[in-house]
Amino acid sequence: MNTKMNADDVKRVEILHGKFAEMKEQIAKVVIGQDEMIDQVLTAIFARGHALLTGVPGLAKTLLVRTIADVLDLGFKRVQFTPDLMPADITGTDVLDEDRATGQHVFRFVKGPVFANMLLADEINRTPPKTQAALLEAMQEHCVTVGSASYPLPEPFFVLATQNPIEQEGTYPLPEAQLDRFFFNIKVDYPSRDEECRILRATTGAGGEKPAKVLAAEDIMALQDVVRRVPVADHVIEYAADFVRATRPHDATAPEFVKELVSWGAGPRAGMSLVTAAKARAILQGRAYAITEDVKWAAYPVMRHRIATTFNAEAAGISADDVIRRLLDKVKGREELDV
Repeated sequence: MNTKMNADDVKRVEILHGKFAEMKEQIAKVVIGQDEMIDQVLTAIFARGHALLTGVPGLAKTLLVRTIADVLDLGFKRVQFTPDLMPADITGTDVLDEDRATGQHVFRFVKGPVFANMLLADEINRTPPKTQAALLEAMQEHCVTVGSASYPLPEPFFVLATQNPIEQEGTYPLPEAQLDRFFFNIKVDYPSRDEECRILRATTGAGGEKPAKVLAAEDIMALQDVVRRVPVADHVIEYAADFVRATRPHDATAPEFVKELVSWGAGPRAGMSLVTAAKARAILQGRAYAITEDVKWAAYPVMRHRIATTFNAEAAGISADDVIRRLLDKVKGREELDV
């Protein structure tokens, strides 16, 4: 094992497992269905990661983010990304003020919407690269630099961005460097028939229940520290590393179908994300250790935006998800090899 957990940490795992069920119960008062999306967003939050929600309009992406902010008692801001949005509209800017005491003019920094615990970047691919890049420092360094001064962001800090995969006219696809900053790329799908009927009943009737607050910002940060101390066996680390390396078409261990279908594979940050996501999922499931199945569960949201398929694969309708599915069958963990 690469880390050790003390008795207090084990107790916190038990508490978080209970809180996880409570959080989902409160979120379900507002958001019907979408269990997989909810699990993945909460996992990203406790793993200190940002998430990209990809799905067509009307699937409750914005509603979910706002509801999670309420349940976790976090400061929430929403920015609608448009082609005319400027970096200062997100980060903030210096304004010239008059000091009433001295009569002198001084610059004062006015904070932008990025100064929140949870920032919803709605339709992030509809704004130019210059504005998209304004989020890079905030996402990686948790601070904003304006001129010669740096301003720390409130903790915890998360960016949850949405994008529509269908309407691409007039959009600016996120570059690979910025996509890699997102811990998860969460695919949001249509609800089932039963869920859709429940949605229609709930949204066309009287107002529903309001969710209760379950955790505070301080609790979240303490639990994020616990995630880092979750033990991971060497064979789980090796499985994550082997899985990531198998996505690289020029690696000797890559299967033949990867060499045919993938133009470039995932980097080391993907492996770090797989292991961290496995730790977060383990404690949300009430376990004080991560296993290979946790890594497999995280494979799709961690890897789908870190694998680029070839032109031939795209022409044949083969997506990154299809490559990941085949890799899950191909790459075996020690538990499977011992059977």
